Amino acid sequence: MSTSRVAVLVGSLRADSLNRKLAQKLQDQAPEGVTVEIVEGLESLPFYNEDIDGDSVPEAAAHVRRQVEAADRVLAVTPEYNGTMPAVLNNAIDWLSRPYGQGALVAKPFAVVGTTPTPFGGQWAHADTARSAGIAGAVVLEDATVSQTGIDVDVLGDPEVFGRLEAALVKLVEHEVAPSPVA
Repeated sequence: MSTSRVAVLVGSLRADSLNRKLAQKLQDQAPEGVTVEIVEGLESLPFYNEDIDGDSVPEAAAHVRRQVEAADRVLAVTPEYNGTMPAVLNNAIDWLSRPYGQGALVAKPFAVVGTTPTPFGGQWAHADTARSAGIAGAVVLEDATVSQTGIDVDVLGDPEVFGRLEAALVKLVEHEVAPSPVA
């Protein structure tokens, strides 16, 4: 596996979030040559507003953009809130999508994993996250999206379940990145 840097957007702000723990376990058990970095500061982003974006972008937004720009790939680890992605993740994607056509997500391989204790395991949130990231210019890997169902499933402790999540990270890392177009 080649050297790769993966930025992780965690869709839950809760300190004891299972999705944050999942992101941390993926970080701790990353394959050799892979650096997994959880993007910090999503809770500090103001709601996206084009009036405050531009020459004097808020430092919180500039910080998150720099973290994602420095990565080769992006992984969203998210629960589902009310049948969709959490607002904090949607807002982060909004900030990362600008400037239009040149945002930090453009041309980056992107995958979505996570868990939520609902009958559908976060499928709607993951589909919405993938769609939004794709519109923002990311290269969404549909075959690397993993939703985990069930309130009684030990996502972190069950080797089979966690193995599916690790496999999604490996697919993301192994995805061939298209060369940048020469201007």
